[in-house]
Formats: sequence, structure tokens, C-alpha cells
Amino acid sequence: MVETHGDVRRVLQIRLRALGDPMQVLALIRSAAPFYKTMGGAGFRILQNVDEPAQLLVEIEYEANAALELSRQKLAGDPMVRTFLQSWRAILQGSADMEVYEDVTGDGH
Repeated sequence: MVETHGDVRRVLQIRLRALGDPMQVLALIRSAAPFYKTMGGAGFRILQNVDEPAQLLVEIEYEANAALELSRQKLAGDPMVRTFLQSWRAILQGSADMEVYEDVTGDGH
């Protein structure tokens, strides 16, 4: 059963391929750090494929209220979030995939 109170820790992974200069995409990602923090971001890192530098992986760790996490669609309706996502979609032109994970390293799974 899923808890509906308290906070849950999640990891958002964004896999993308930079169109054009990867340094421009890296600058965009780095400039968004304050946004991640206001949305509950506990930290993030950017990984670049050694063999293919245009391939990037962004991992954002965040904590969210468990009740809110049950319905991420509600969060997607927030004007600030919508503006942020529209900017990303325009820049990446469909070359990104996003998935949310739960870290179960210490849970004995």
C-alpha cells in the first residue's frame, strides 16, 4: 500500500541527446539549478557519455509530499512547472526521455 502522508524521495532521470553544441545544453541544465531547489530538489548531477558527448543523463533527486506524488498530473498543471517544461521541450525538440525512480538500495530489495 502506498503512503499518502509525509515525504517520499524520488530520482528523476532525464536522458537526452543534445542537438547542436552539447555545451549549450549543459549551460541550460546548470542554469536551472535554482529551479530544481525550489521544487524540492535535494541534488542533481549531469553525466555525459564518454564515447558520444551529445548524449547526456541528468539525475535530479527530490523529496515530494507523498500525497502530491500520487498525482503528478496536478503538479504538471502548475503554471511555473508548465513554463519550465515548455522551455525544455522547445530546446530539446523531442530528444529527451524522463522517468521517475525510487531508490531502493537500502530497502533489501
